[in-house]
Amino acid sequence: MVYDEAKRSIATDRLLLRPFREADAERVAELCSNDRLYRSLLSLPRPYTVECARTWMAAHEENFSAGRSCEFAVTDGAAGCLYGCIGLFCHSRDRNAEMGYWIGEDYWGNGYATEAARAVVEFAFQCKGLHRVYARHFASNPASGRIMQKCGMVYEGTMKEHVFKDGRYEDLVCYGLLNPAE
Repeated sequence: MVYDEAKRSIATDRLLLRPFREADAERVAELCSNDRLYRSLLSLPRPYTVECARTWMAAHEENFSAGRSCEFAVTDGAAGCLYGCIGLFCHSRDRNAEMGYWIGEDYWGNGYATEAARAVVEFAFQCKGLHRVYARHFASNPASGRIMQKCGMVYEGTMKEHVFKDGRYEDLVCYGLLNPAE
């Protein structure tokens, strides 16, 4: 993981995690309009329009500057293709952050989410000085839990019927990791 502070980007072996650009709005809307992706995420407008993407991306700069979040486009390091998103949602008083991510369905199974998540966890501890990173996933999406485990996160518990989505309650499975340097 190499963080470029001037560009606010993270480079990995295959990926470039960078700030979203206005030009990404149509691709974000296309990726987020997928039913399987929608079902795997806690909150995603439906239908997901280009305007939804623009509104969401418009808040990123202010949130980053205020220390509330760091959101990155997950892109191919060579070709620049947009695969998805990963972010940290910071709680500065407690020096922790929740990590969230999504990858477009066409790119599932290539290890992009795992590679991006490992880099963001490293960024959280080494660059942001956080004490703890945690993440949650629907029990119905165990693949997301495997990504968390591959980042070194450990199972912390299940929040039973915590989210009401599409007419039914969903359990949330929680994982976390403490900064190993502390």
